Amino acid sequence: MRRFGGHAIGVERGEVVLFSDFETGGAMWDGEGPRQSRTWVHFPEPFLEAPAVMLALSMWDISNGANARADVLPEDIARDGFAILFRTWGDTRIARVRVSWTAFGPVRDEEAWEVS
Repeated sequence: MRRFGGHAIGVERGEVVLFSDFETGGAMWDGEGPRQSRTWVHFPEPFLEAPAVMLALSMWDISNGANARADVLPEDIARDGFAILFRTWGDTRIARVRVSWTAFGPVRDEEAWEVS
């Protein structure tokens, strides 16, 4: 279990379209074999330390002519942002993907006094 101590807890959330390859004939739609997409998400305000990040597919548009294969995970989580890594493989054809994310972690407490 991760403990945050006496800090205030901040929660930031958002959504991002990772790709829309059916429009451009990109690798996720026209390719085969191992493929991946990496998208950086920047937090509007940094956390005091790297937050915990949760991801969820919020839109998943795929071809019905092949198996549905997907792996989505956060990487390189830092105080100011993180990367979303999306992977697929085989003959899977993915037109587009949107991911929702939530980050929560310690932030500066506006009520806390700082003594120099």
